[in-house]
Amino acid sequence: MQLTKLLTTLMAAAFLLGACNTMEGLGEDIQSGGQKLESEAERNK
Repeated sequence: MQLTKLLTTLMAAAFLLGACNTMEGLGEDIQSGGQKLESEAERNK
């Protein structure tokens, strides 16, 4: 029973940490797109 709880907890932690990395990558992609959009707007003033 305790082994099952431990494995479940470890699997949940791995899933959540994986999701954090995915969200971090998404945030970086959005930031990069925003910077490109901003630089194009500055060029076309």
